Amino acid sequence: MTDTPTSAPPAPGPAQTGPLTLHGQYIKDMSFENPRAPQSLIEQKQPQLTLNVTVNTRQFDVKTFEVALSIEASAQTPEKEPLFMLELVYAGTVTLGADVPPEATGPLLFIETARLLFPFARAIVANATREAGFPPLNIAPVDFVALYRQQLDQQAGGVPSPTVPGGPVGHA
Repeated sequence: MTDTPTSAPPAPGPAQTGPLTLHGQYIKDMSFENPRAPQSLIEQKQPQLTLNVTVNTRQFDVKTFEVALSIEASAQTPEKEPLFMLELVYAGTVTLGADVPPEATGPLLFIETARLLFPFARAIVANATREAGFPPLNIAPVDFVALYRQQLDQQAGGVPSPTVPGGPVGHA
């Protein structure tokens, strides 16, 4: 009787999603300020919300990148008193497939990877605001196609990277 090597089941690894592989995702930076606590939690006024979302990339290797969603949210009273300020940089590392043409790199990073990361960043924002004593800040889905097109338009005009409002915001 001879022993034949058996193959072990593959270990869980990076998530393969078509032409890109998502290696990991993480909070790169996060800040939450509640400068008027506890007074801001006692007063029950409808806040004025501001929200900005940007997408940035950094290249590590020929086909490996870090994609970072930057979310800035703030709320203030109608009298312009600050309620909270939140800054989150949520990132992931991805490798593009060898057969990905150069013209597809931008859309895969700025649109598809951003779409993969967004639900996790959205949950972090909602949890952070809830844990700070406010209703959860539920960010509406972001149109990453429009954000990417605006970035291309601004680069063509020599304007710095865009900051695009994240769309309607709601409390649950």
